[in-house]
Amino acid sequence: MMTMITKQEILKDKLEDYLKADREGKGVLLNHLELVTGFNRKAIIRRLKDSQLSDPLKTDDRGRTEVYGPRVTEALKDIWLLFDQLCAERLHPQLAEYVKVLKQTKAWKYSDTVTKLLLQMSLATCKRRIGGFAKIKGRRKGKGTTKPTSLKEIIPIRRGPWDNPPAGKGEVDTVAHCGSTVAGDFAFTVQYTDVATIWTCLSAQWNKGQEATTQSFKRIKSRLPFSLLAIDPDSGSEFINWTLKGWCDQQTPIVEMTRIRPYYKNDHARIEQKNYTNVRNFLGYTRIEDPNKIPLMNELYDYLEDYINFFLPSQKCLKKERQGSKYRRVYDKATTAYQRVLDDSNIDQGIKNVLKSKYAKLNPITLKKNIDRLLKRILTGTRYTPR
Repeated sequence: MMTMITKQEILKDKLEDYLKADREGKGVLLNHLELVTGFNRKAIIRRLKDSQLSDPLKTDDRGRTEVYGPRVTEALKDIWLLFDQLCAERLHPQLAEYVKVLKQTKAWKYSDTVTKLLLQMSLATCKRRIGGFAKIKGRRKGKGTTKPTSLKEIIPIRRGPWDNPPAGKGEVDTVAHCGSTVAGDFAFTVQYTDVATIWTCLSAQWNKGQEATTQSFKRIKSRLPFSLLAIDPDSGSEFINWTLKGWCDQQTPIVEMTRIRPYYKNDHARIEQKNYTNVRNFLGYTRIEDPNKIPLMNELYDYLEDYINFFLPSQKCLKKERQGSKYRRVYDKATTAYQRVLDDSNIDQGIKNVLKSKYAKLNPITLKKNIDRLLKRILTGTRYTPR
């Protein structure tokens, strides 16, 4: 019995005769091919046409000319992988800056032609390219560990949205590295996200005792480039207690404390989103039950903070408009926290100069390698595979 490959070869062999033949000759040839191959007449015509269009000797060019070839797509994918697989809306505005940084570190391997095409790529094209090689990461659900406390009355509830606060006022939350059960002892991450600049600070601790949480805030305060003015946690007992409240009152300037309404996670929209983006995205939902890994986690966060704040852009929702039965959200241009600090006229120029000097010395490739190295050490022996 004739195989499909043999039938295809017969059609290719007869293509030249088919193209040279007149109308009557084409009819005779099609009758012969129907008998030999067993194909339907229309199917034979379609296959001959396809062979003609793919023929390398064909002189007329059909179809749209490809502008962004495989090298441009490869360059885009390299940047996408290096900078945490960002969505196109966050990645596209930073392409020029990323190329500039990689050239400075002599890590950019692409020609000027490819670079020019990459930088002129539109957002829509960028989205299509990223959609071609982006993979959906599995998200394992974990357990919640926030519990009410009898001392919550000492901290006032913040009502309503933030009203353009200065840098230094931010939302705070804990991320539990408990796996699928909250029984026993395990690690926590305290995360601070600044409302004005989206600057992120991270600190790992063992369990979520009052003293451990206070020590995490000392670390956060020391690593924040500007003064810590206010924190806005949920109603968990690790935050709403006299130990942390006393520390906040002793600071200069005093760190104001507010809290969100219980069970209203939308009041914490920024930090709830950042819990996945900045913590779960790297450590996953693994259970970390070895206290000796806390120093490793904090070493990881030293690199991760620089990677997030200096190189990973984010968008802020400017307004929400009602359009019939739906809402339309308007976002600003995707910008890194570092760039937001430089653009903030209320932040001292001395702070900006320090950050500029630090940025000039940072290498995103080195940061990524150190992050991956520490993640491997931290996650060795854990119960679940992250990401």
